[in-house]
Amino acid sequence: MVVVTLPDGSKREYPAPLTVFEVAQSIGAGLAKAALAGKVNGKLVDTSHLINSDSNIAIVTDKDPEGLEVIRHSSAHLMAYAVKELYPEAQVTIGPVIESGFYYDFAYSRPFTPEDLVAIEKRMAELAKKDEKIERRVVSRDEAVKYFKGLGENYKAELIEAIPQSEDVSLYSEGGFTDLCRGPHVPSTGKLKVFKLIKVAGAYWRGDSKNEMLQRIYATAWAKKEDQDAYFHMLEEAEKRDHRKLGKQLDLFHFQEEAPGLIFWHPKGWTIWQQVEQYMRRVYQENGYQEVKAPQILDRGLWEKSGHWENYKDNMFTTESENRAYALKPMNCPGHVQIYNAGLHSYRELPLRYGEFGQCHRNESSGALHGLMRVRGFTQDDGHIFCTEDQIQSEVADFDKAVRAVYQDFGFTEVAVKLALRPAKRVGDDAIWDKAEDALRNALKSSGQEWEELPGEGAFYGPKIEYHLKDSIGRSWQCGTMQVDFSMPQRLGAEYVSADNDRQVPVMLHRAIVGSLERFIGILIENHAGAMPTWLAPTQCIVMNISGNSAEYAEKVQQILKKQGFRAEVDLRNEKITFKIREHAMQKVPYLIVVGDKEAEANAVAVRARGGVDLGVMPIEDFIARLQQDVSQKVGPQPV
Repeated sequence: MVVVTLPDGSKREYPAPLTVFEVAQSIGAGLAKAALAGKVNGKLVDTSHLINSDSNIAIVTDKDPEGLEVIRHSSAHLMAYAVKELYPEAQVTIGPVIESGFYYDFAYSRPFTPEDLVAIEKRMAELAKKDEKIERRVVSRDEAVKYFKGLGENYKAELIEAIPQSEDVSLYSEGGFTDLCRGPHVPSTGKLKVFKLIKVAGAYWRGDSKNEMLQRIYATAWAKKEDQDAYFHMLEEAEKRDHRKLGKQLDLFHFQEEAPGLIFWHPKGWTIWQQVEQYMRRVYQENGYQEVKAPQILDRGLWEKSGHWENYKDNMFTTESENRAYALKPMNCPGHVQIYNAGLHSYRELPLRYGEFGQCHRNESSGALHGLMRVRGFTQDDGHIFCTEDQIQSEVADFDKAVRAVYQDFGFTEVAVKLALRPAKRVGDDAIWDKAEDALRNALKSSGQEWEELPGEGAFYGPKIEYHLKDSIGRSWQCGTMQVDFSMPQRLGAEYVSADNDRQVPVMLHRAIVGSLERFIGILIENHAGAMPTWLAPTQCIVMNISGNSAEYAEKVQQILKKQGFRAEVDLRNEKITFKIREHAMQKVPYLIVVGDKEAEANAVAVRARGGVDLGVMPIEDFIARLQQDVSQKVGPQPV
């Protein structure tokens, strides 16, 4: 007798072992038809998986997040199947699921063309229509190596040879194609109906530039056509909002070959930077942080003590002077511990909060660089809290309130919380990690938060809470973090005097709200499509004269606005007013002010809000009040 417990808590008894599909069939024909995979005691499995003991069972359909992952995983195999059908000499390598789709790397004698992608996609559709069964079998490692070498699939054989000889491997077959895979997969190719090949790119075998270059075909797959349509609409919007294009169009910043991964900020871009930094500086002050500044370069010995040299050396820029080795700081935390250690602290001083707009450098590979989003030099709104274990929960809860208020001010209303847990490469024993992870879980519970856990994605020195923002076109961006660290303070000799007059090691909380200011500004540019809200706009208003007679009044209006603290410019060029309006509208300035003889006589201004909204003629005082409201409420321009 096998007892199956379903997600709603109900139980079903079966006289003999049965498959996941048979469980679905016993519940209903509709569910059996929709079944893509199953979850047995929390593990994702094929519908052909045999249940031979009492288990908790969930049937996975295309309505479940796991269902979409299985569809994409299976679609990657379908693509490889189609490639082998069309180009038998091509060798298959790896094909993982990625965000919004999948890719597969191939070794082939010539570059794939756009016409090839059309042909591959067409063959995928034909193979899917055949509805061939996808079957799993388990073989020994050596048998799998022999099989793939016999097919001439040398890359696949090399992958399998890296698996310990004592382990078995699973192979999945559909029609005439077999691939190495852990699975699970959909029951048959007919379940794969919505997919699209996107582009071809180069990729080194195993990600090593010393190896041969392969061809990577990127693709996407969805459960429903409307979901795929929405995805491509989002991509079109993202293309329009690309911060690199807008950065050039709006004269905000640029990159050049002499400084890869480093930014040349132009006056307008730096104005946005200053608004973000000064706002975050006020957040520091309002939440009890003392601003500090630590050196850019520190001796190798300190990085060895902190654990960075062992765990992060490949990402650090190093240098030497007078026979001493140094590194540019990739993180601010060791420097903040040195500031803490400069004096003797009592438990009465804790929590002690340090904040720094700390410039960091990380030796990212050139292929990973991406505008403001991935750079080699960046500045963090970094903070470190030295506290007792008893203070962790309240500090994390207070941080959660602050971070949500900040995101609200910047226009982000949807925030997802994730908890990144211990990675394989880490410092500290399991007991310390258990304590750190439980501390963050308890803090989130006390704040009433829901969260998703991410095994293996924590920092090497501690687990972290991640805050993921959803932008105006539905993309998710990871920005803020809160990390609990029991290891680094001890490694670097941080102490405080307890109530019992003995020496204790403080807990160190690493926290950032916007994270990298560069990346956050890139996110803001794309979220607003370059049309920044009034409080962030580099130029908040442009004053334009209709004729030479009103030039003096235009300058007077500009000076009045500047004295009120607004970023106002004046355009006195001898051009038609329609030309001026069109040009400045392209620069996405929030307010365009037009003045002529009538406005000068009435001490008024004619105002156009961004988007071509004519607000009419109003006294200067009324326009100032409107600007003040925009800035104080962090909105605008708002149509009347």
